[in-house]
Amino acid sequence: MKDIKSKQRRKLLLLGGALAAQACLPMRAARAITLPPLLDLLKRYMASIIPVPNNPYFVPQGGALAVPRPAGAPFSGTGLPGSATQASTLVLYDTTGPWGWLGEIYATMAGNLASHFGTWVAMPVVSYAAGTLQQYSACIYIGSTYGEPLPAAFLTDVYAGTTKVIWIYDNIWQLTSSQPQFAAQYGFMPSVFDTSPVATVTYKSQSLKRYSANAAGIMSYSTIGAPATVLAECVRADSTTFPWAVRSGNLTYIGEIPFAYMTEGDRYLILCDLLFDALAPMTATQHRALVRLEDLHPLSDPTALLQTAEWLFSNGIPFGFHITARYLDPNGYHTGGVPQDVPLHTQPLMIAAIRTLQLLGGVMMHHGYTHQYSNIANPYTAVTGDDCEFYRITASNGVLTYVGPLPEDTDSSWAQGRFDSYAAELTASGFTMPGISTFPGYSASVPDYQAAAGTFAVRAERTLYFPGVLTNQTIDHTRPAGQYVPYSVQDVYGSKVLPDTLGGIDPDVFFNIPPRLPADIIADARRTLVVRDGVASFFYNPEDPLSYLQQTVQGLRDLGYQFVSPLDV
Repeated sequence: MKDIKSKQRRKLLLLGGALAAQACLPMRAARAITLPPLLDLLKRYMASIIPVPNNPYFVPQGGALAVPRPAGAPFSGTGLPGSATQASTLVLYDTTGPWGWLGEIYATMAGNLASHFGTWVAMPVVSYAAGTLQQYSACIYIGSTYGEPLPAAFLTDVYAGTTKVIWIYDNIWQLTSSQPQFAAQYGFMPSVFDTSPVATVTYKSQSLKRYSANAAGIMSYSTIGAPATVLAECVRADSTTFPWAVRSGNLTYIGEIPFAYMTEGDRYLILCDLLFDALAPMTATQHRALVRLEDLHPLSDPTALLQTAEWLFSNGIPFGFHITARYLDPNGYHTGGVPQDVPLHTQPLMIAAIRTLQLLGGVMMHHGYTHQYSNIANPYTAVTGDDCEFYRITASNGVLTYVGPLPEDTDSSWAQGRFDSYAAELTASGFTMPGISTFPGYSASVPDYQAAAGTFAVRAERTLYFPGVLTNQTIDHTRPAGQYVPYSVQDVYGSKVLPDTLGGIDPDVFFNIPPRLPADIIADARRTLVVRDGVASFFYNPEDPLSYLQQTVQGLRDLGYQFVSPLDV
């Protein structure tokens, strides 16, 4: 049965991008046809990463802390099973001052990336002890606090040159001032932060995006020459350039925090690639692509779904597809006040369509039991596909507030109950529980992510992270941070996470927010080529014109990407 209202229920899909000091991604566009203007506005979710300050995938929620969080013990991160080198990485981060909590967020993101290559340990830089550096294949230090008191032993061990170090942003002057021969040995000398608007960073002949309103500054240099090598360059509005990243000997220096204001096709991808130089330099270049069909539920249109799947199969394209097991409209939002409750097992045509998708090579993915929460707006309509299921979000005049865990969500048992209900509904419909999950709205609490790690082998999504996970302290759900990854990782929650780099196709224009069309996806896929073993991953709603999917697939193939199954990344 065709779902005539499904075009009004285009989901909330928070796209993860990093955030900490200011890094995040927004929301997916809903297709509004008959709703009142205000509700139209509320239902506009952005599929691309657009600067929206109140979105925790672009800037962190929460301000300065009067009392810094406790430093905590070192966190040991598990490497991705089967990673190429099983290298080890030491992640050091800042903790002092009212914004010290950002250091833990950045360290979480750096550790997630490092897990692609092997094991990692994160600890506050103030806890560093002499000789620690030599115990690891490489070190990432994120200088997020200006004037963090760096231990002399750390500076000495960096300068010794026996371990590769990626130094990000602040406090490089403490290293240069502690070593009078720094300029002679390394060939460069940092100077002052350049606050010129920079919208482009060039790397490997690609022009990567940068949020030009980011005025935190990028390091400039008083001296730069042999043996230093400029790895990437900032491009000012007047087309003049200066270094973004420099390498000499064991030291790679990046003049800003790449995790701040991340977007698709962003200069963050440079850091993702530079990690190969430090941790797996012999990695062969390959470019793979993933596509998944989004937001399928019991009232989705089986005809559109089958048309899409048959085209993918006939063109040799493996794919994943999201399934929500139970459709709820508890307040009759779309039916004139008449509640709807439609479990999957009551929809034989949709069940047949799903079976066909699997026969055509599609990989089923969990996407929530109901993709909504109770009979209250969370944040929009309380209808399946519109709202979040695992995190409380409110909306007021278009402004979203990430409140925190839902009232029942006090430990992992609540999320586990939702997963169990999902599995029971699939069993009643003749299916087994999938091994891959994507949280509705890319939003969940720490207990929910922990429950998912014990239920699903893999998550395919962008993810929220919170202070307290690395330090084993009380979780601060008021300061969420989002990240996407261009290759598979084993994140701090203990799950394998698949790449989610390109967002989704969205042909609608709404409230002066531009659509995200195949050309935009393809352009960011071209930028993603800078990651030598990166994955171009995007999603598509089968109720959009099939031509959008066809154009995108062909565009990625023309760039040299090879489509693979979600099971093979």
